[in-house]
Amino acid sequence: MTISGAGDQATAQAWEALGGAADAVGRVRYAGAGGLGEGPLPVRELARATVGVCALAAAELAAVRAGGGVDDVQPLAVDEAAVTTAFLSERHLRVQGRAPVNFAPLSGFWRTADGWVRTHANYPHHEEALVRALGLGPASPEGLREAVARLTAVEVQERAYGEGGLAVAVAGEYGDPQPLVERVREPGRRGRELGPAPQGRPAAGVRVLDLTRVIAGPVATRTLGLLGADVLRIDAPGLPESDDAYADTGFGKRSALLDLGAAEGRAVFEGLLAEADVVVTGYRPGALERYGLGPRELLERRPGLVVAQLCAWGRQGPWAHRRGFDSLVQAGYGISARCAGADGVPGVLPAQALDHGTGYLVAAGVLRALADGGGAVLRCSLAGTASWLVREVPSAGPAAPGYEPGPWLREAGSGYGALRHAASPLGDWERGPSRWGTDRPLWLPR
Repeated sequence: MTISGAGDQATAQAWEALGGAADAVGRVRYAGAGGLGEGPLPVRELARATVGVCALAAAELAAVRAGGGVDDVQPLAVDEAAVTTAFLSERHLRVQGRAPVNFAPLSGFWRTADGWVRTHANYPHHEEALVRALGLGPASPEGLREAVARLTAVEVQERAYGEGGLAVAVAGEYGDPQPLVERVREPGRRGRELGPAPQGRPAAGVRVLDLTRVIAGPVATRTLGLLGADVLRIDAPGLPESDDAYADTGFGKRSALLDLGAAEGRAVFEGLLAEADVVVTGYRPGALERYGLGPRELLERRPGLVVAQLCAWGRQGPWAHRRGFDSLVQAGYGISARCAGADGVPGVLPAQALDHGTGYLVAAGVLRALADGGGAVLRCSLAGTASWLVREVPSAGPAAPGYEPGPWLREAGSGYGALRHAASPLGDWERGPSRWGTDRPLWLPR
């Protein structure tokens, strides 16, 4: 089954949010057997639309670098099976034959005295905070189940956040509307001229500082790396990433450690920033400002920069400065309740679609900003994508039957050994990821 992008409302909505020319949407077409159709919300339509606009933005940038514009973009075909497989990439990953650990034992839904709460304890520091907050003896699912059963969901939530942990009461209704994409242009501040790009690599020569973690931001930056950008991820030495998470999202980039609170590390970072074209951040609002790395400060030091900001809960409202992950936003935004089973137990989307969808939107926004000459601030959030999903994305009807992931799975060597991984819907990476934090903090020669 093939559907024209001109008639696909979700693609048109996403492209409009990115500031794209309306008549360009008709160049995107979808074909093949897509999954993600199960459940009460149009996840399949969200998934293919976010990949579709990313493919269109990449083609637009290629056309601009060739001296043309979006009118020169040829029709694009996006395979729905590739989209589904990519949105389930963490489930398809195998590290030397081993399935990854996607959720730790203390992460999940738990019945409270008045409803349900969702916890996230995949990182050791978040598990330790949750154990402290609830006064657990042994850090076991049984102990957690007993502790939360005596408390309300909001009590668990606030105790966890008070200790630096993560728990969210399952909401029975959708959260407040949030924008899908916010774009702020910087008049008169253009980035450097990029010149022609090699075929299939519209972001070649673009230098991207990646200050993101977990899934959404890394999906955005691995996509930019696939399209030719030199992506350098920077993390703090004391905040390790999950090996399994990086084995999945570390394609298309390098990874280095810098202590921005130390003079030496900050000096190295400032040297990298001076030659960067794009900075992508994935920390909650205010977290990087204390280092002087808010968008205003970045643009003052590097006019013409593209700054893409990603967060969990959006930039307005009482939760704007709280940490969050896809599973927690599903719970707090009302999606988990909407997906509940007949027994009343909260459910989940068929993929971590808020993460993956937002990642492709961020990548698309960066590509569009580069095509427009740079000098822009982009803002996306998991809550914004959730708001779009539950309020605006229309169902496009049943997908063609027969989805199979096999044709979209690949084998690659990596710093973690042999990987089986999902291909990108936009192409194949040249190599697997290095180990997290083991690369030098240097740009590659252009």
